[in-house]
Amino acid sequence: MKNVIAFIEHKNGRPRRVSLEAAGAARTVADQLGGTAHAVVVGGDAAAIAGELKAYPLDTIHVLADAAADGLIDPAVDALTTVALALGPSLVLVGNTMIGRDVGSRFAARVDAGLNADAVAIDVRDGRVSCVSPKLGGLVITTCVFRSEYGVAAIRPNVFAATPGSGSAQIVAIEPAGRAYAVTLEEDVEVAAPELGVEEASVVVSGGRGLGGPQPFTTLLKDLADAFGGAVGASRAAVDAGWISYGHQIGQTGKTVSPALYIAVGISGAIQHKVGMRTAATIVAINKDPDAPIGAFADLLVVGDAFAIVPELVSAVRDARAVHV
Repeated sequence: MKNVIAFIEHKNGRPRRVSLEAAGAARTVADQLGGTAHAVVVGGDAAAIAGELKAYPLDTIHVLADAAADGLIDPAVDALTTVALALGPSLVLVGNTMIGRDVGSRFAARVDAGLNADAVAIDVRDGRVSCVSPKLGGLVITTCVFRSEYGVAAIRPNVFAATPGSGSAQIVAIEPAGRAYAVTLEEDVEVAAPELGVEEASVVVSGGRGLGGPQPFTTLLKDLADAFGGAVGASRAAVDAGWISYGHQIGQTGKTVSPALYIAVGISGAIQHKVGMRTAATIVAINKDPDAPIGAFADLLVVGDAFAIVPELVSAVRDARAVHV
């Protein structure tokens, strides 16, 4: 492998955060390989997305500006395949998301590429690329080396840095594949909950076993998250207890988040939870136990009853936001 290609997911005219992280990782890995960093973006908003991508350290942004491709997988796979075959042996980076895994796996099947899912690190040694991925619910950490000319790595969101760079990328149009697709998108339906996801939120308010049941997640924590314009998260203990759905779980066996502010309410701070939120810019913990493990790595530990503290915090945040509106 010589070059690295980031596949760019986007929605409502904006690239997804994990795709910007893929763009940053593409630059890092390409420099280690002595190659070039590329991005592929497909859809009606592709030209506008490419303009935003120019702030990132890419060499070339390949664009298929076709509204008919919106919401479809095959046009994206065709575009990615066209670019990859033109460049030669390459590593393709996709987000470890539903769309990213779908596009990445189909591309891998077409070009007989190796595929590593849920990659949390990418290493280059002696010109060979390997990916580090947790398996079996985080009980095993694997390092898999690509042996094929092409490779696909589905990267875990919020692990790699989305860092703008030189902004000197060249924008190149991709020629349409010239074939009809058997599917058209009639309606874009949100299957998941319409709330802001924990991976995308700049503020995450998480709860754990210390909350004692499911109700605080839909009242206490949601009120605080809404006041900040953020999202509700949870520890594995809370999810295993059935208090909140798995989509909110943060930690080694859940999602990795990197918000500007992470508020942990009633969470002890086991290492499995820590690995999912340790890159947050500021960590605030609210816990009755002054010796809770989370206090060792939180920026601020508030010792006391969450059911008394959080409502006061909600009021303070709402008042502060009202003053600045």
